[in-house]
Amino acid sequence: MRLKKLVPLKKKARAAAKTMADYDSRFNKIDQDLALLKAEITVLKWMLGFLVAGMVSLLFKAFTA
Repeated sequence: MRLKKLVPLKKKARAAAKTMADYDSRFNKIDQDLALLKAEITVLKWMLGFLVAGMVSLLFKAFTA
């Protein structure tokens, strides 16, 4: 009698563990995507910095000559 009561609990526990593992993998994917976005933003910041420096140097050259 006791074993029959434990079987559904065991199935529920397995289902809960599988669900938690799915959430964990989903969060890991989100973390990877955020790291990729952070790297891309860093590259864009450097590109913008070089553009601004170039424009400032051209403006400086145009108004000092």
